Order: sequence, then structure tokens, then C-alpha cells
Amino acid sequence: MKIRSISCFVNANPDGSIPDIESAAKVSARGSELFMQAGIEIQSSRLATQPFTSYFPHDKRLAAALARHMELSVQASGFTYLSLGPVNTEAGWAYACIPEILTGTMNVFCTGIIADLTQSISLPASRACAEVIARCTPIDPAGFTNLRFAALANVPPHGPFFPAAYHDGGKPGFSLAMECADIALECMQNAPDISTAARLMVARFEEAAKSLENLCAIITRETGFEFFGFDFSPAPFPDDSCSLAGAMESLGVEIGRHGSVMAAAILASGLDAGTWKKAGFNGMMLPVLEDSLLARRTEDAQFTVKDLLLYSTVCGTGLDTVPLPGDASPEQLSALLLDVAALSIRLDKPLTARLMPIPGKKAGDKTGFDFAFFANGRVMDLCAQPVRGLLSGDDVLHLIPRHNR
Repeated sequence: MKIRSISCFVNANPDGSIPDIESAAKVSARGSELFMQAGIEIQSSRLATQPFTSYFPHDKRLAAALARHMELSVQASGFTYLSLGPVNTEAGWAYACIPEILTGTMNVFCTGIIADLTQSISLPASRACAEVIARCTPIDPAGFTNLRFAALANVPPHGPFFPAAYHDGGKPGFSLAMECADIALECMQNAPDISTAARLMVARFEEAAKSLENLCAIITRETGFEFFGFDFSPAPFPDDSCSLAGAMESLGVEIGRHGSVMAAAILASGLDAGTWKKAGFNGMMLPVLEDSLLARRTEDAQFTVKDLLLYSTVCGTGLDTVPLPGDASPEQLSALLLDVAALSIRLDKPLTARLMPIPGKKAGDKTGFDFAFFANGRVMDLCAQPVRGLLSGDDVLHLIPRHNR
């Protein structure tokens, strides 16, 4: 088990300055010291602000320049990545800024809201996010730019995993993103039965949370930053020893086959049983290109994007690092985003979509990323037609979550 990220949440001013940057840096430095002393490796320190639409200029070139200035300032304070928060549905001007911001930076993340916390799904926002994905696709020859953009559906603030992390504009704080797929895999492989495996997994997470929460209390006392909680979503790493897909398959089914939804539900249910202070998803993560086994399963025509949507109904964080054909149109991408938004509202759960069309690649082609945190696989087919009829309108739809019937 590792800590993927110490994520700090702060407010930024219109000139890009961050009044609490020194305190945030202290949170990061003190946290790294305490956690390393406890024997837990820290992979990164990250910073997230309130939605940039509240403080950025409405000109895309000026916005890109400010983002670059903030990136340099944040890195000088010891942070690896910066999230500028999501574009909301009322700030249509900001979508055009995102490709410019991502082009001019290397470690800045942006997001767009397609479904908000009031159970509203915006049809124009889904199209705008799809257009951002399409415009970002050719920026990098490998399609890597879209790693730093995601569409958000029903996602609350203060989750530590990027790109979805953002601040709500209140008091500063921090949360911890855990990397613990190895624990899930170990428990599923070595336990005598499923009930024992799930119980052991939760017990391991609870034990770690109790120890870390005591250290987080020290950080809060010393810095004044509130501890928002843990995200124990078992984030994988592209090695079979840290594969969440491997944990699922150790229960006796293959990814993309009948029975795999049950395997996903078992793991997700175990996480729901946890009593630690929660921030973010705390669900099953199935990022296609970040999980070595999941990436290999893209070789199998039985494993499709529809399976990823299906898994999202019982667990998960949505669609993550999904390699798609480079000629995927905004209209096709928008149709897929609408499915994600609908699931998030009807099931009342946070979901995201980080879609990665690969320039020059078609379905079935091998990806060629040279990135330590990716495992290469095959481009997945996008079985989507452009949305027509009433769903192509400008409505903001208010769906009723199923449990509210």
C-alpha cells in the first residue's frame, strides 16, 4: 500500500496567487515526513483550486498564460500537479479555454461538469466536453493530452484523485488518495472464501486509516488545514501485482464475461463497509491503461466500453483512461458522456469520464505510450452514433435518483 497523493485544496485569486500556498506546502512536507516515518511511500503532492471560471480571465490566451504562471508557482512550492477545478454549465466561455490551457502546460488538469450535484444533466455541457476531448486529441501525437481532462458527473469536492479533484471555495484542507490495489489482490487470492477475503480487505484498510488519521490530526493542528478524508479506491498500477482486474479475476471470472459484474460488486461492497472518514469515490477503479491486466483484456473482443459502463453501475468511478479511435467525433463522444451522466444521477453516485482518442489509431490497433504509469493495450471500439432528435437539444434535464421514487 502507498499514498498516491496528498491533495491540498485552496482558493486562488484572479491574478493566480494562492494566499495559502505556503501553508499547503507545509501540509505536503509535514505529511511526507510523517507518512514516510510510518513506512508508507508518498508518490506525489497535488494542489486543487476552486473552479477556475470564478477567477480566470474570459480570454483563452490570457487564461493559458495565467495557467502557466500558476503551474510554475505551484511547482516551486513542491507540488507536482495542479487542478484548476471544473467548468460549470453556466460558464460556456471556459470550455474553449481548456485546450489552450492544456497545450501551454504540462502538469495542469481541467474538468467539465456534465451532471451537477442537484441531479441536473446538461445536454450542452456534454457536447462542450466532447468538443474539448476532440480538440485535445491532436495536440499530442499519442493523444496524451486528454489524460489531463475529464468530464464530471455528480462529483463532490475534495476528492483527492486527479483530474476530478477540486475545492468548493471554503476553508483550505487536504485529503489522501490511497494506492491499495495490491491489498485487494492479495486478500482475494489468499483467503479461503469470498466473505473472508472481503472482511480481510476492509480490515487492512481500516487499520491503515486509523494509523494515518492520527498523523493527519497532527498536520491539522500544525497547519490549520482540515483533513477531508481518505479515498481508498483501490487504484491500480501497471504491474500484475497491483491489478484490480486481477483481484476481480481471482474470484473465478474473466473481465468482460458474465459473472465479472458480481466480482466487481463484491469488491465495491467491501469498500462501502469501511468506516474511515471518506472523501472522493471510495469505489472500484478500472482505468484501462493504468491496470496491466485490464489493458491486456482489450485484446479480447468480449471486453468493451459497454462493460466498463456496466461495472460503473455496481462500483467504480466511471470510464478512465479508455483508449478510443482517433477519429471519434464530438457527437459520438457526447453520446457516451450522456450515458455516464445518466448512470451517475439515477444511481446517485459520482462518476467521471476520461476518454483518450488516439490520433491515427482505429479500433483494435495497439497503443504505443511510453509512460511509466501506463500499460499498453488495444484501442477499444466506440459503438456510438451521433445523438439526434430531442437529446440533441439544449435542455438541462432533471432526473430523479431511483432511491427517491
